[in-house]
Parts: sequence; C-alpha cells; structure tokens
Amino acid sequence: MFIDSHCHINFSSLAARMPEVLARMAENRVTHALCVSVDLPDFPQVLELATRYPHIFASVGVHPDYVDTPEPSVAQLVDLSAHPKIVAIGETGLDYFRLKGDLEWQRERFRVHIRASRQAGKPLIIHTRAAAEDTLAIMREEGAGLDDGGAGGVMHCFTESLAVAEAAIAMGFYISFSGIVTFKSATELQAVARALPLERMLIETDAPYLAPVPHRGKENEPGFVCHVAQFLAQLKGVPVEQVARQTTANFFDLFRSAQP
Repeated sequence: MFIDSHCHINFSSLAARMPEVLARMAENRVTHALCVSVDLPDFPQVLELATRYPHIFASVGVHPDYVDTPEPSVAQLVDLSAHPKIVAIGETGLDYFRLKGDLEWQRERFRVHIRASRQAGKPLIIHTRAAAEDTLAIMREEGAGLDDGGAGGVMHCFTESLAVAEAAIAMGFYISFSGIVTFKSATELQAVARALPLERMLIETDAPYLAPVPHRGKENEPGFVCHVAQFLAQLKGVPVEQVARQTTANFFDLFRSAQP
C-alpha cells in the first residue's frame, strides 16, 4: 500500500536487524522500498539487498557530501545501472550547507550523474541543500528534464520553496517528502506540500535519519513511511488510501524498470 522511495537500509544499524525492519514494513503495509547508494565502495551491499529481497530496489551513485571517496565515471555508472534491480542513478546533487569552499568537484560529480542518467535511461535521485539555484541550473544545462531527452527523476527529502518544486516539476521531476514534513516547525514545507498536486509526490523515510512524528528522535526505518503518508493526507484533506494509491502509482511511473 505504501512505498518508501528513499532509504539506506544497508547502513549497519539497520542491516544488523534486517528481519525486524522487514517485519515492520509488512506490519505497516509498506510493500516496497528503494535502497539508495551513497558511494561506490558500499554499492555491493546495496545491490546485495536488492537481489536478495524481491520487494527491495536499489540505485547507484555517489552522494555530494562524500569527499574522500572514488569518483564515478559516466561509463561506470551506466554499466552498474544495467542490473535489473537498479532502478535509478543517485543519490546525486549539490549540498552547500555541509560543505564549504571550492565545490566545483561537487558540481562536476553532479554533471557526471546526469549524463549517466541520460545514457542509461534511468531517473535521477537528487539531493539539494542550500544550493537550489545551482542545482536547477545544472539540471537544465545537462538536459536532465524529460523535454530535453533526460530520464527525469525525484527531488528527494524536499525542503525547498514552492518555486523550486514547481521548477523541478516543469522538468518532469517528482517531489518526495520525508518525515521532516511532519515536524511542528516545518510550516513552510507543509505549505509547499499542501500546494503541490498529489500526482507529483512521492513519500520516503531517508532511514535511518529523520524519523517522522510520532517516532521523531528514534532511528528511522521504512515501516515508518506510513506516518508521512498519513500526515500528507491530513494536510491535503484526502483519505490516506488516496495518498497511498497515488504515491505508489507515481513510484512505478517514475522508476519504470521496477516491477510491482
């Protein structure tokens, strides 16, 4: 009924209790999860989980926050993404909040991922923080949008303005909301979620981070994505079943190589 479109269940704290994590997914009617890659050395763990469990999908990419890690090439990303359980390229993007100084290497890494996405025909998972203007500019320059021959993608764990969301949607991207939207302090983000069409939304946990209310402060896991859906339903004044159906349909429309 629900799909966690972005999590990191290969991280040690979750991997160590995988049977419990999967059981809670089932209890909370979370039918699938996308385990997202953050660097190449750990990518085999991500792929192994996806190949072991039919309802787990995976991506391949290098997070913009990872400095001392092997840089991917376009050819390498395209080759690794050919595996049938790899449904996306990323997570990639820009982060000017955590890292300072000359970040041209980060922008170049982002461009490499977009080029790989175009070649592979698989959508992007984009992380942007305090870098929305440059993120959108590079997306346009590299042709990430559907109208430019790109594969589209998702702006994950979205915390930016309505204008940024609408600019991404105009390029064929989806907007994914995490547990942050349930936080009492997230009034501006809640206004964005209220304004956007459900047809362009995904839900996620970003586990093990950002657990939604009522689990805020605890380790997050895919089973908790139901609380994000419930909050969005209340925010938009629709049944939670409608949020579940639409975000599930959106997931499979975006990640076209994923099998329901």
